[in-house]
Amino acid sequence: MKKLILIEGMTCNHCTKRVERALSELEGVTVESISVDEKNALIALEKDIDEKIIKDTIDEAGYDVISIKMV
Repeated sequence: MKKLILIEGMTCNHCTKRVERALSELEGVTVESISVDEKNALIALEKDIDEKIIKDTIDEAGYDVISIKMV
């Protein structure tokens, strides 16, 4: 299962690394790509994870989740 997360606040490669590191710490999550230009992250999930956990993880890294959708 894959999810596309629209994220507000990323402005540079350092930002993408912070988001990638935060998401990678979630069990069962693999970060496939993160784009500053597109303001999104594509993740693969080994199991279903509550979207609130994903949102809270990105919020704690200092960024705002606009939406999360299946792809």
